Order: sequence, then structure tokens, then C-alpha cells
Amino acid sequence: MRNPRTQILLPLVILLLSGVFHSKAQDPDFRKGDLLYDNPLSSKQEVSDWIMEGPGNIEFKEGWMEMYSPDEKFHHVFWCPKDFPASFMAEWEAQDLETNAGLCIIFFSAKGKKGEDIFDPSFPKRDGTFDQYTKSKYLNSYHISYYANGRDDPGREISHLRKNSGFNLVQQKEPGIPVKSTAVHKLRLVKDDARIMMWVDDRKIIDWTDDSKKYGPVLQDGKIGFRQMKWTHFRYRNLKIWNLNKNNNSK
Repeated sequence: MRNPRTQILLPLVILLLSGVFHSKAQDPDFRKGDLLYDNPLSSKQEVSDWIMEGPGNIEFKEGWMEMYSPDEKFHHVFWCPKDFPASFMAEWEAQDLETNAGLCIIFFSAKGKKGEDIFDPSFPKRDGTFDQYTKSKYLNSYHISYYANGRDDPGREISHLRKNSGFNLVQQKEPGIPVKSTAVHKLRLVKDDARIMMWVDDRKIIDWTDDSKKYGPVLQDGKIGFRQMKWTHFRYRNLKIWNLNKNNNSK
């Protein structure tokens, strides 16, 4: 005669395992291809070609790049000068040095609406004002807020993915970096053409596919930038970006 406990537990185990396997089956096996960009962010020389918009300040201590606005003057965006392809994997580390308030965003696939470079001299100068990026007549991009504890919305924590221009909120589901965390967190951003995913450490916070209809065509190649609201004091290191490979043996 079968043990009654086994009769109860066995279906439960099968159900749980099937859920795990189903989840894995739904998530493609993304692998790192060719390394496109490798920057430790540990010295001024390593970001000498980056471009700051707004009154952001950078300092280098203990192998990290700290970023903040002196006297919390205003928001700011720090742009990597390189264009990255439509499909890529980016990783970096980040740590909050002031947990009272702040908000961190990653812009990506940033490009002019007609394919121009975002630093095209015909474009108006930008100073960190948010709608210059999110409701621009000149630029398109995606952005993810992966740390959200602004003084204008304290303790939000939930990550937002938006498609610009238009400030279109396309996903808000999972919390990003915990608002009071002082730990070092590893961030991973994957863009597989129309599909966008992001992780904080090993926890997925964003997974969305652009249908190329509701808010226009899928955005392709473009620039990446770090944005902070004026109350933020984070530090960053070890930015690496790869071509994206799927279902192969690349490491």
C-alpha cells in the first residue's frame, strides 16, 4: 500500500519541477559573444571621452567611479561615447553611498530619430532635464530605473522600463536594488533585438518584448548612459559589454 504522505508529496514535487523546467524552457540560453567594451571605471583617464550632461561630478576612490551632484544641484546623465548594437549584454557593479534618496537609470539604444548620433551638433544642448531625453523631438531610447527612491516618490523601489520618445511605461513589476541596501550589486542588461531583460544580482527585474506596433518600431543600435537624480550618490565599476550569442558554447 502506498504511503499516504508519498501520495500527497509526489504530485507536489512533480508540479514544482515541471514549473522549473517550464521556466527554463521559456528563457533562451543567452551567452556572451565578442567583448565590445571593457572599462573598469577606476580612473579619470578611463572616462576621459565620456560626456556629462548636467551638473554631475565624478570622483575615483578605491577602484570605483563615484557620481553625484554637488549640493544636489540637479539631475545628470553620463554617456559612454560608443554605439552598441541592437543585441548586446552589459554588466556592471553599483553601490549606493547615500540611502536617504536617489534614483538610477540606464539609458540604452539612444539615437536620433532619423538615425543621427545623439551628439549631433544640430540638436539642442541637454542639461539633465528629464523630458529632454524622454519626450524629445530629436531622440529615441529605452530606459530602466533600477534603483528608485526619489524624494519626489520615496520608497518606490519598483523598476520601470520605458520607451522614449514619449515616456511610455511598458513594464513595472519587480523591485530593483532595495532602497536601503548598501551592498555591492551586480547589474546585467540584455537586449535581444526586441526583447529586453535586466537582473539585479541573480534576480530578474525586467522581461519585456517590444511588439514594434504600439509605440513604433523596435529601437536598434545606439548609446548607453547612466542617469542619476540630483539626490543620488552611487558608485560604479567594471562595465563590460558583449555581443549577444544564443544557444552556443561561447563563454
